[in-house]
Amino acid sequence: MASRGKSETGKLRQNMEEQLDRLMQQLQDLEECREELDEEEYEETKKETLEQLSEFNDSLKKIMTGDMTLVDELSGMQLAIQAAISQAFKTPEVIRLFAKKQPGQLRTRLSEMDRDVMVGKLSRDVYTQQKVEILTALRKLGEKLTTEDETFLVENATATLSQFEKVTAGLEDKIMALASSGVKTKV
Repeated sequence: MASRGKSETGKLRQNMEEQLDRLMQQLQDLEECREELDEEEYEETKKETLEQLSEFNDSLKKIMTGDMTLVDELSGMQLAIQAAISQAFKTPEVIRLFAKKQPGQLRTRLSEMDRDVMVGKLSRDVYTQQKVEILTALRKLGEKLTTEDETFLVENATATLSQFEKVTAGLEDKIMALASSGVKTKV
């Protein structure tokens, strides 16, 4: 984890260089094609490109003054979620389906497990652990659980899964508030 940020910094630098090259090439192409464009189209495209350059410059200033970091608030939340998930979910398939937001497949897996435990193909302990993981994942994906499933969760949830529920409880609101603060509205 100590090297976290080095590859991101390299990618950021590469992306910024590519962005600058793209904007400069866009200006150069615009000048070369000026004769082919009508005056209004030329002025509008040039204005948009210069606005993009200005926004790019503002981003550079923020990074250089330390107002923006690679591991910003959203990335920090993402790291917390990943840490919580890695501790809460022990079944790789559940982690994969949760990450891909596939509640239908989680429910299918739950049905298969119900069948497997009845025929003795799956032990009761493994069944309980995986069912709790799947039900927790379904709940976090916004799926409605039956009263039976809710009761099962309350009776069998581990401390780690309960902590995962608490850690992620307010994140949706925080992410939406942070995202909406960056959205510009046109008047």
